[in-house]
Amino acid sequence: QVQLVESGGGLVQPGESLRLSCAASGNIFSRYTMGWYRQAPGKQRELVAVITSGGTTNYADSVKGRFTISTNNAKNTVYLVMNSLKPENPAVYYCSFVPAHGSWGQGTQVTVSS
Repeated sequence: QVQLVESGGGLVQPGESLRLSCAASGNIFSRYTMGWYRQAPGKQRELVAVITSGGTTNYADSVKGRFTISTNNAKNTVYLVMNSLKPENPAVYYCSFVPAHGSWGQGTQVTVSS
């Protein structure tokens, strides 16, 4: 079973940027559609960014123009660059397949606060 390990989260101020990374235990990004999800306390997990095996990307309206998803197949890593972060409740970001299946990783928490 593929393992996904997220990293790169933290506490930043509004307007700042973060780059999240998700390392996979195998070469999967050339074969599967992957996505970044986020979950705030008390809310459902939502899909915010998608990248297909062919490199086509799609974004939730709430992050479009600010977030960029990409992969490095040689490093078995998918990234999420988040620019112009807005103040909002803390959320844990996860990467997974789209549609999601298998086990979730531990996620990485992102908090945007002044």
